[in-house]
Amino acid sequence: MDLSRSESLVSSLNYVAETGSTNADLAAAGGDDLTVLVAGSQTAGRGRAGREWSSPIGSSLAVSILLRPKFESLTWLPLMAGLAMTRAVRSLGVEADLKWPNDVLVNERKISGVLSELIDASTVIIGAGLNLKQSQEELPIANATSLALEGVSVDLPQALHAYLSEFVPLYKNFDEHSLRDSVREVCGTLGQEVRAIMPGDSEVAGKAIDIDATGRLLINVAGENTLYAVGAGDIVHLRHN
Repeated sequence: MDLSRSESLVSSLNYVAETGSTNADLAAAGGDDLTVLVAGSQTAGRGRAGREWSSPIGSSLAVSILLRPKFESLTWLPLMAGLAMTRAVRSLGVEADLKWPNDVLVNERKISGVLSELIDASTVIIGAGLNLKQSQEELPIANATSLALEGVSVDLPQALHAYLSEFVPLYKNFDEHSLRDSVREVCGTLGQEVRAIMPGDSEVAGKAIDIDATGRLLINVAGENTLYAVGAGDIVHLRHN
């Protein structure tokens, strides 16, 4: 697997044909800031809330990045990754939107997801998956898609370079204000009626109107004067605009 085009973007880049989870492998191995592990297939990849998923060999991009940020606003990292992947998918020829905080959707169908994990006080690992070549039958959920299903043929090295080319500059030149504006521009959740399911299964439903200075989603509930700030949870789009 020739990933030489992407090597200059990061401090270290390694590839394995198959593994259980790139996040778990990278957490165990450690490394310098911007150490990257890429797999041709994951057999026990993890999503948010502990969900597991796997991918057939060669059908998707699975990449994890170890970060040792010099800034304190770690809550922006998941959104940074989601923004980078949204831009990457668009650059590859498919119109995509960011579903807060870091799912990437094409016509409300999921094409990419991100999992950020705090390893210790100074280390974060961000794992991302992008569906490249799966058929509808190979996708883990019915409401998903791949670049191939959207009519675009992209190999793993090309997809990796598209993602890292977007992520690394955002990370190295981190600025909360410009990042917030950029996330707003691609976030398809804003303006939609949504239901937020928070940890502990509490819920709030209303209109997603903005993203605050810490990256939380602001939801306005009809008939109430209070904005709900959601920092973590599953977001369901109730109506696609």
